[in-house]
Amino acid sequence: MEPPVLPTDLIAVLEAELTAEEAPFLAHLGRELALEWLEADSDRLGNTRFEMNHNELFKRRRLRGSPGPITIGLHPMLADDDALFRHTLVHELLHAAGLLEHTPRHSKLADEIAPPPTLSNSPALRALREQVLGQSNQKEWTCGNCGFEWKRKTVRKPSRCPKCAHVF
Repeated sequence: MEPPVLPTDLIAVLEAELTAEEAPFLAHLGRELALEWLEADSDRLGNTRFEMNHNELFKRRRLRGSPGPITIGLHPMLADDDALFRHTLVHELLHAAGLLEHTPRHSKLADEIAPPPTLSNSPALRALREQVLGQSNQKEWTCGNCGFEWKRKTVRKPSRCPKCAHVF
């Protein structure tokens, strides 16, 4: 399988949205970044890997030096889901640019630059939901108030009983 292709507009969008202070590695992405597919059995949609250890990485971040080679790995299931591919790639590019922590700013930027797809618009998210539900031991929900039982269709626990509206 050919390695994933970086959409040309994403780096320009990141440069417009980020400051050199918060993203010191952004200027180095053009020559240091490589994309690859993760293994099909990976439990992550994406990850960012820096070749140097975290002490050296934080030192270079503080001094605004080159981060060295950076590899972003993306799950192969994203190849068939453009919106989730783009959202995951932006998330990982933010890490590669120097936003190393999952902060509210990181989440907000990822959501603004490449909005996450809805469950109904994402074949990959639907497949993940089916996988999680298939592996779950709990196949149905039972209301402790009225005893009503219904088939489990969501990953999240329901907040109320659909029959008596009692808090679950």
